[in-house]
Amino acid sequence: MPRPYGLLRAGFPYVKTLGMRRLTNFPVDVAIGREGRLYILCRQESAAALIRRYTVEDEDLGEIGKYGLGDGEMKWPVSIIADADENLYVSDEAAHRVVSYSMEGERLGSWGEHGAGPGQLDRPAGIAFDADENIYVADAMNHRVQKFTKDGRFILGWGSRGRGAGEFDMPYGVAVDDEGFVYAADWRNDRIQKFTAEGEFALAFGSPGSGDGQLDRPSGIDVDSHGDVYVADWRNDRVQLFNHEGRYVQKFLGDASLSKVSREYMLTNASPNRMRDMADLEPQKYLRRPRSVAVDEDGLMFIADNGSYRVQVYRKEAIPLSPREMGPPRRSPTLQQE
Repeated sequence: MPRPYGLLRAGFPYVKTLGMRRLTNFPVDVAIGREGRLYILCRQESAAALIRRYTVEDEDLGEIGKYGLGDGEMKWPVSIIADADENLYVSDEAAHRVVSYSMEGERLGSWGEHGAGPGQLDRPAGIAFDADENIYVADAMNHRVQKFTKDGRFILGWGSRGRGAGEFDMPYGVAVDDEGFVYAADWRNDRIQKFTAEGEFALAFGSPGSGDGQLDRPSGIDVDSHGDVYVADWRNDRVQLFNHEGRYVQKFLGDASLSKVSREYMLTNASPNRMRDMADLEPQKYLRRPRSVAVDEDGLMFIADNGSYRVQVYRKEAIPLSPREMGPPRRSPTLQQE
């Protein structure tokens, strides 16, 4: 679908919270399946399982995966994606590999070899599919992005350590938009870089800091069908939204309410109810160290709220505009009138 000329940004309201402590402990990423299914990747040592099969309606569908370094196990998982058949691919920075499962949890395979040569990996972090279901990998400690077929055959790679255009200092998140451009969250350089599918530098945006449009250790990243870019601004405890040109649009600080499963739990536990009644509830709604963000085709945005053991959900409300419905660019971007 071609992108609209412009957008009437009507709002981006909070919808709900999913999960709770003991159920979705330390979520680091969310993969979006069909029919409202979600796969919440959690990162906790000695866990019985690390992928929580879930739904948008806050229903638990069971667990996938085991903690460890053996076949089909994960130790330090970072990113999870689902292909067209809803098979799941997970990057593991401890094992320097990508592991795959069926949606029911059957192990399908793994690939990856530790090293610095072409096709080798050193602490792979974010992963993302392109339109052909090739996988781009943020090869963090090799300070580069690499592209593979989904069964692990190396295609190409680019980048080296540095601060210049096309250089990285520990890239962490990666995303591919519907035009084939690749976005990398350049963790230690506190910026986002955009490339063509072949790795040619297109633009960069963001700078170190906590102001609007600034970043402090950006981690996860996603791009929606309008070309809007969502960045999990990890150390600033927020998600920021930029347009396709890298212009800052708005930020999300957190609006969480108790999830459905949390309410059910609280109604069977008198002591936590008393503690919540005595607490200052204002801080409870905010994001704490969000690790990733994922956006579905209906405009739902899922934020892995890592420090609060939950996923916060928002919905984009935007109306596509034609050139006739939107005036020419203005010299000043403010909505305030002189």
